[in-house]
Amino acid sequence: MKLVLALLVLLAACRRGEPAPAPGSQALADGPCSQQLFEGSRFSVCPAGDLRIETRWADRQGRPFRGFVALEQALGAQAERVAFAMNAGMFGHANEPIGLYVEDHRTLAELNRRKGGGNFHVMPNGVFLVRDDGKAAVVTSAEFQPSPNIRFATQSGPMLVVAGAINPRFSADSPSRYVRNGVGIGPDGRPVFVMSDDEVSMGKFARFFQQALHCRDALYLDGSVSSLWVPEHGRRDAFAAIGPMIVALRP
Repeated sequence: MKLVLALLVLLAACRRGEPAPAPGSQALADGPCSQQLFEGSRFSVCPAGDLRIETRWADRQGRPFRGFVALEQALGAQAERVAFAMNAGMFGHANEPIGLYVEDHRTLAELNRRKGGGNFHVMPNGVFLVRDDGKAAVVTSAEFQPSPNIRFATQSGPMLVVAGAINPRFSADSPSRYVRNGVGIGPDGRPVFVMSDDEVSMGKFARFFQQALHCRDALYLDGSVSSLWVPEHGRRDAFAAIGPMIVALRP
């Protein structure tokens, strides 16, 4: 009897130690994204692999999509190829990108080097880009060089990891905690996209890219409005209107 009671107490303690589900989140199994636990917080990890990475923002009339429902409608038959999608960086009041934005070689917003408040202006900020050959990179805005072979790009900030080092402007675990998303370049040279399924500090988010995913460079995309669409898992976040989006398409 004492042994049974002891086991029940142990099981209860284990349950208390598990993180509580985050609002709007869904545990992910095998597929385009998986869920990882790091320092007690959950993260949805979506490797690009051989997927085609694109940016999408507005329809042919220039009207911002603002969310995944409109994006799916605009993609039409291509929507069946979507492995996952997420918001692609910070945006203004009209859902327009506030930094560099390139879509199918068209530069729809220029590189933003202005100073200001908010996370975007915490230096260094950076650019995620995809070239014509499908290879992707994360570079600081200071290092970014325009090129005709850049097919897709989005600027956001701050950089989370630069050349293997965490941005020194972050404290280890500040009280400012949000659901956050970002992108890093993994050891295989391919991008990996991450959404925190729990509210985390910027420091913990950066450590996840550096220590769990071993990314030498990683870029913060946004927080609080961060949204993820994974059709295979039945997940389509709709917390708020969002700006530009990154879409990963199967071949």
